[in-house]
Amino acid sequence: MSFPELPQPAPGEVLLVCTCYEDGKALWGGLLDEIGGSGVRLHLVEGPGWDYLHGGNVPALVPGGGLVPPVAVLADIPVVYGGDGPLLVDLAAMPGRGVRVPSARLGEILDALLGGALAFDDLVRDMDRCGMYQGDGGRPAVPAPTVPSRRSFPALPSTSAALLVRTSFDDEGGWRALLDELGGADEDGWVGSDLDPDEIDVEHYPLGALVVDDRAFEGLQPGQVPALVPPEEHTTLVALADARTFAEPSRPLTVVDLYDTPGQSAVLPCREVGSMACNLEIGNMDFHEFVVVEGMEPWWEG
Repeated sequence: MSFPELPQPAPGEVLLVCTCYEDGKALWGGLLDEIGGSGVRLHLVEGPGWDYLHGGNVPALVPGGGLVPPVAVLADIPVVYGGDGPLLVDLAAMPGRGVRVPSARLGEILDALLGGALAFDDLVRDMDRCGMYQGDGGRPAVPAPTVPSRRSFPALPSTSAALLVRTSFDDEGGWRALLDELGGADEDGWVGSDLDPDEIDVEHYPLGALVVDDRAFEGLQPGQVPALVPPEEHTTLVALADARTFAEPSRPLTVVDLYDTPGQSAVLPCREVGSMACNLEIGNMDFHEFVVVEGMEPWWEG
């Protein structure tokens, strides 16, 4: 799937892009009636070419050469069918990551962002487990880092499955042990592809993922991931094997949301990531349901 370039926003404008369509007609839900007043002009963008556009794909579609605003806003499926707030997409500090904001506060928050009273990092630091800025869904036990690596990164492989990306290269033995625990990688670089269905533990469903073992991704942070995922395939999730993976007995992986709140992370033992991928792929659960809340027992220990 490829998307057309977005229009060039005029100075002082922010793009508000509809990404949900039915029979070619733009669906805005109740968003346009709920937006609070603002000094920022919203440039409404609609067209079926942007159907199912995800936040991580937005930075590549914004024309260069002009004064690009620090954010774009998406009216996506969670807005139309879930009543969620619109998705703000970072176009400056860590392009492609996202945070949701209450519809009624969109104007106020855009004013603060464009006026310099708020930074996108402030939104990320103060979002709840559901990805909502100043929401009441509980604080994530492991907040996403807001300081990006200084490195630039290539695109990740295009796949409709999951990706397991190594980002720490200090423990070769730990990396091999992780792959062994996940069933071993085959000659094509996949884990979990040759498992016997009769031997699968449904309580700890095995992870099927394409392995990315490349130093070009050393130091990659969760918020940087969505912009690196090609739009051609509907990648289920990206799991990062980072320094924490090799420092703790459960070999936790940092799993990155690509859709509802791009760049949001959930840290969970590697043995649980397969079940997460399976539930996300069939739409049985949402990403935020796997995010551990500060002060609460992790769901896999209950």
